Amino acid sequence: MANSATLTGAWPVAPTPFHPDGSLDLPGMRRVLDCIVDQGVDGVCILANFSEQFLISDAERETLTRLCLEHLAGRLPVIVTISHYATPIVVERARLAKQLGAVAVMMMPPYHGALLKGSAEQTYEQFARVSEVGIPIMIQDAPLSGVDLPVPLLVRMAREIPMVQHFKIESVGTATKLRALIAQGGEAIVSPLDGEEGITMLADLDAGATGTMCSAMISELIQEVVTTHRGGDRDLAVAQYTRILPAINHENRQCGFRSAKAAMLEGGVIASDFCRHPIAPLSPETRAELLGLLRPLDPISLRWGR
Repeated sequence: MANSATLTGAWPVAPTPFHPDGSLDLPGMRRVLDCIVDQGVDGVCILANFSEQFLISDAERETLTRLCLEHLAGRLPVIVTISHYATPIVVERARLAKQLGAVAVMMMPPYHGALLKGSAEQTYEQFARVSEVGIPIMIQDAPLSGVDLPVPLLVRMAREIPMVQHFKIESVGTATKLRALIAQGGEAIVSPLDGEEGITMLADLDAGATGTMCSAMISELIQEVVTTHRGGDRDLAVAQYTRILPAINHENRQCGFRSAKAAMLEGGVIASDFCRHPIAPLSPETRAELLGLLRPLDPISLRWGR
């Protein structure tokens, strides 16, 4: 990280491993975290969409929050995703994350399904309530919520809600939105990051992103691109990014959150890449294509447990 406030580099989302019967694989979760530590990234995010948060019970969520923060024990800073439609639940999740030592929490605006969406004022109020807990907040601006977060609203929240400091922008036209956010928000925009597995990362770094929240599939290679770009060698960053882009594209467009688990299964990190119903397993062809793109890159995830 550039300093104690600004989030830089790669912040992979930790996948959640399950046994083939669908139960949580807690030893596997510890191995996932150890693998991510060995990737040399700047931090990790847990319980996000790429952690299959929508397939995990509330009790399991608390178990995983405690396990991850206790197992990492300061080896990496942790962002805990706490999104929920109900504000009291989000606040309680934020309190637990703070109590256990998370560096920040990440939230989408309040939504439930296609039609229950928080208004601009309701969104503002939910983030303000979480801010009272006293832990830095990352706003996740993701298409999944279906809630529009225009730049003026984001800037207002950054300026008026003390703990709103970090932003994960992964909406359409991310680079354009990042430029506007940084220009209009100034110092209130502490850490502008992108997401979407890094599929638009080069343009987003050019636009001023300080880092990226990717998957845990090739985190150390994504970290290289961010570090090189921030160091001022854009030509080398382009070359590094060009090398890994086919794998990122396959992940983003074909596999989604199943990609990191497929790589970690192949690399002996986890014993199963099972995903709970109604998520279908990767087809053999899609899996083979993914692994074929990954092998020349020799990522840590593909050899960590071998």
